[in-house]
Amino acid sequence: MKDAATIQEFISYLKFEKHFSDYTSRCYGTDLEQFVAHLQKSTENASQTESGNDGGTATAVQTEQKVDQLLLAADVNTIRSYMASLNEHQYSKSTLARKLATLRSFYKFLVKRHYLTNNPVSTIKTPKQEKKLPKFLEYEQIQKLLDTPPADSWLGARDRAMLETMYSTGMRVSELVALNLDDVDFLSEVLHIRGKGKKERICPIGSRALQAIQHYLEYRNRRMECDPAFDSKVLFANKHGKRLSTRSVRRKMDKYLIEAGLDPAISPHTLRHSFATHMLNNGADLRSVQELLGHQSLSTTQIYTHVTTSRMKEQYHNAHPRETITG
Repeated sequence: MKDAATIQEFISYLKFEKHFSDYTSRCYGTDLEQFVAHLQKSTENASQTESGNDGGTATAVQTEQKVDQLLLAADVNTIRSYMASLNEHQYSKSTLARKLATLRSFYKFLVKRHYLTNNPVSTIKTPKQEKKLPKFLEYEQIQKLLDTPPADSWLGARDRAMLETMYSTGMRVSELVALNLDDVDFLSEVLHIRGKGKKERICPIGSRALQAIQHYLEYRNRRMECDPAFDSKVLFANKHGKRLSTRSVRRKMDKYLIEAGLDPAISPHTLRHSFATHMLNNGADLRSVQELLGHQSLSTTQIYTHVTTSRMKEQYHNAHPRETITG
């Protein structure tokens, strides 16, 4: 991909101007690499057809063809062909939508930077998505998970504090690992959270989570005193005293899910879904939950109203199995 200067420029734009995370930026890059592979294959097939040989000429043409030229030459029909190819390989509708969104953003960027005058993706509609309600844990399941990490070791105390913090605030795992020690305001009982796009918000945190953090800090501070390489600003550190990765948090949670006898397919994001669902079930208004979650649009938060409505219907029918609702 070294010849694709436009892609490299786009990735830099995402990182340094839009403040996307490295992970998100890599995902955009991976999607674009797949699109480039499709363009190269299409060009190779067309060259083979024109030359009428086994591909020797096509290879020469392909090596001379710059990736940027392929990207800039793509039109609406090219995009449609690519989406049809993905559909033939049975990608899910959500994946198709994401890959199309990547192309839409990329070509919008090219128009903005005057590489192109028109966005070839602008007239292509996003595939209609199947509405999936977010999964969440019941209170008893949450309690079982939170009580699983041992509180009598520094890593166990850390893991319990992390799980308590995620559930108490509904924060993303990427926001959790980005926390610094001075982001915790014990007096006001709030966290300073850096969300997507470097947007900051202040979120209340429960006393139970704060107690878990304080207990962990006793171990952490003793550990830090013995390790001069320990990163003192990081809140949740790994065994080497450095900032934890999101992958490490996921591995830890997998371990505790198994120990607690819960579904190992549950992800850290399920704690976020559980937080939002439980907040609404307990009477919180939608706008407040939106602010706590750091959602830019209220429509993103509204999915949880469907969860609570579905839950209420289920409870009603369980309580009144022989009754039916008529209009």
